Amino acid sequence: MIKIAITDDHPLLLEGLKNILNTRETVEVIECFSSAKELLNGLPNSDIDVLLLDINLEDANSIEILGKITKIKPELYIIMLSVHNELPVINSCISQGAIGYIQKNASIDEILVGIETVYSGQKFFCSQTLKKMNIKETDEPHTVPKLTRREKEILIEAAIGLTTNQIAEKLFISPHTVESHRKNLIEKFQTSNLSSAIKLALEYGLIGI
Repeated sequence: MIKIAITDDHPLLLEGLKNILNTRETVEVIECFSSAKELLNGLPNSDIDVLLLDINLEDANSIEILGKITKIKPELYIIMLSVHNELPVINSCISQGAIGYIQKNASIDEILVGIETVYSGQKFFCSQTLKKMNIKETDEPHTVPKLTRREKEILIEAAIGLTTNQIAEKLFISPHTVESHRKNLIEKFQTSNLSSAIKLALEYGLIGI
């Protein structure tokens, strides 16, 4: 049985989703929170596996509190519930620690599949979001890589047009070290060149220039 918490400031949606999910055999909603404050206060003593988190809460930006949530409960699987379907929003959620993204008008069956998928440790995007990301449901979505501070610095300097030698001089490291980081970044983003890696990093909100 997968233990679920739902955070949403719309009482009807909160209660409705809870009641429907509790009719299913594989999941159980054991916590409901109506605000970010309730969520952050209740998380330390909760025993949940998956959090369904409304992206728009009245008392906080849910994307901004993702970092706090993952610090309190790093083992928690977080699915964002949203009416937004813009790539920057989706990418920001994933880069900040969410593992799933589901539109609020998705079917209950799709929500259930999403819960079971993230509980197995895999990312999940609902069909509408996959369409927006131009990814087929059978394809593997791009994973947002974790970057070190140095990798971010090198991406930023490369993005503004500095050469390997110029980056090395500016960051007080050797050109060989810069080239090693460039190679690692290409592998992390699964691209064929650094320009494509820079483009993805910007889309995911990992760097800003």
